[in-house]
Amino acid sequence: ALLEQDLRAIEAVLGATPAAAVAGELKRCIPGLAVMRCDAADVLEEPYRSYAGLDLHLIDGSSHCPKVTDDPLRAGGVLLAVRT
Repeated sequence: ALLEQDLRAIEAVLGATPAAAVAGELKRCIPGLAVMRCDAADVLEEPYRSYAGLDLHLIDGSSHCPKVTDDPLRAGGVLLAVRT
């Protein structure tokens, strides 16, 4: 589950870190967080939040196939969908 302090840390990183360094910085700030990255055109779901240059999606990996969720309590990772 992503707790409120995790969401605040994610928001702080996304608001202050260049896009190329976001994944590494998120992993450093929140150990164990699964971070994936793709092109925004590859994601059909609405983002959890949007930032300059990328959309943040929460990932529920509790079943066999990871899926996008809007519930932080079900999320164990994030998907960074980069807008080009």
